[in-house]
Amino acid sequence: MTDITLTAVIIAAAVVLFVWNRLPVIVVAMAVALALFATGVLSLHDALAGFGDPAVIFIATLFIVSTALESTGVTAWAGQLLIAKAGEESRTRLLVLTMILVSLLTALISVNGAVAALLPVVVVMAVRLKRFASQLLMPLVFAAHAGSLLALTGTPVNVLVSEAASDAGIRPFGFFEFALAGIPLLAGTMVIIIVFGQRLLPNRNGATMPADLSKHAQALVEQYGLAGGLYRVRVKATSPLVGSARASAVDLGAHPGLQLVAIQDGATGSPLRRDTIKDGDYIILKGDPEDAARYTLAMHLAFRETTEPAEGQDTLFNKNSGLAEVVIPPRSAMVGQKAFPGMVTESGDLVVLALQRAGNTLGPGETTLEVGDSMLLQGTWKALDIHLNDPNVLVVNSPELVRRQALPMGPGAKQAVAVLLVMVVLLATGIVPPAVAGLLAAGAIILMGIMNVEQSYRAINWTTVIMVAAMMPLSTAMQQTGAAKLMAEALVSAVGDLGPYALLAGLFMLTAILGQLISNTATALIVIPIGVAAATTLGISPRPVLMSTAIAAAGAFLTPIATPTNLMVMGPGGYVFSDYWKLGLPLLIWFFVIATFYVPLIWHF
Repeated sequence: MTDITLTAVIIAAAVVLFVWNRLPVIVVAMAVALALFATGVLSLHDALAGFGDPAVIFIATLFIVSTALESTGVTAWAGQLLIAKAGEESRTRLLVLTMILVSLLTALISVNGAVAALLPVVVVMAVRLKRFASQLLMPLVFAAHAGSLLALTGTPVNVLVSEAASDAGIRPFGFFEFALAGIPLLAGTMVIIIVFGQRLLPNRNGATMPADLSKHAQALVEQYGLAGGLYRVRVKATSPLVGSARASAVDLGAHPGLQLVAIQDGATGSPLRRDTIKDGDYIILKGDPEDAARYTLAMHLAFRETTEPAEGQDTLFNKNSGLAEVVIPPRSAMVGQKAFPGMVTESGDLVVLALQRAGNTLGPGETTLEVGDSMLLQGTWKALDIHLNDPNVLVVNSPELVRRQALPMGPGAKQAVAVLLVMVVLLATGIVPPAVAGLLAAGAIILMGIMNVEQSYRAINWTTVIMVAAMMPLSTAMQQTGAAKLMAEALVSAVGDLGPYALLAGLFMLTAILGQLISNTATALIVIPIGVAAATTLGISPRPVLMSTAIAAAGAFLTPIATPTNLMVMGPGGYVFSDYWKLGLPLLIWFFVIATFYVPLIWHF
């Protein structure tokens, strides 16, 4: 068989395997790269060249920046603003604000990141406003697809078409140049959803709904009996406790109405690790107010009563430190060990605030731990992240997830926003290539301590990165073997004398159909070389062809398997397969109109 035939067979096999969906997409993508080498279509260097491609590096860095914004609470802050501004009465106002917010976030941190960040916010909003989640979640996702065309960083496909333009010897698309198509796409999407969405979408709620953790700290404080009579007192320089040993300094024998909750380092707010107490450290007590007043007077402590639940939770749960509830599972090494409120764990980073057994609070004395006992722990967010991976305890709610929802604009949020703005400026001005801008942003996030190296590894969606890298050589093979030119000539022949508009329509249909069945990124990697070759054959500029392809790839509306975000809302929204095309088809027609007739007005043939 000729190289063209081999390439066509490999493409067909890849599409079938993607649609079959029985093998992981990265296995299929790697099989494509290896098949191109094994059949002799490409050399080993060319078959693996995608893994060093600047576009792949840039896509990987975008995941790190996106996760930094999520983990520091920037997206939670945006979501809370949405709830505050949406109001309860106007459906139109609610949808408009939701779609504008998700589209702007998508433009900056990608479709997957924006939808994942706002999904729990929108579900909670639906519950609070007594609206069906199905009326809000599909508009959220479809507006995110439209918003992905607002900036270069909206989706990996934008990066690919911009690089393809550069490879074709023409100017790559600018950072905000995509918005020339994205703004009318988003505007039309919003109008269609507002006018027709209520009739085309079902009225359902999902069987499984994401938890609302925005009031998590208050719930824990109240459950463990720490809501009222909680006192955070500061050690003065004249206090007899200064210089005392931590373990024995706080003697409450003469104050039976008081219970020690924790001793905190005055500088960091974390559990005290020093052996002695210093001026400025904090002691957290719980109990009778008169006993607390007498004790603080006798010990020369600065007294502040925090009897309101919200204030009590702020004492223990804030930007520096948080709370976590853990349960002792069967066969845990902690079964039979002693624990008591105020005890510092072996690491010295966490303190046990309270213990419960069968819903009853234990203490204040020592307790022998049993299976099913629960403990409320307090420490810095970093300490909670590190030490709660212990297999001897089960974490009820992930501290990282709690922090994202409950602490908008948490530690590192301002730095993360600053890094994002600098990256956007670098991309918009073109001072450095996109891959360099992304690497600088990711490096700054790590150096500033917003995320560590391990968290950065976990932030990257390796499925997307590996799939793009492994599928890129397919475009190379199509160009080198002449397969792309042959397919382009067939497409040009099919449209006949109908001209470049018919070419855009044909490419849109091909991209849109494949994009409902397989990844839109994989679809773009297949269609882009065909489109560029077809433009060359017709003697027109590849720029409108590439922009039309990006729009078609974003129109993944008709099936839940078209994109991860479509599938992400299926459960919470209670959707079935047929729900997607009912609203998706009018939107796809609008995308077709923009891609075929509007794009040539901006990017001329």
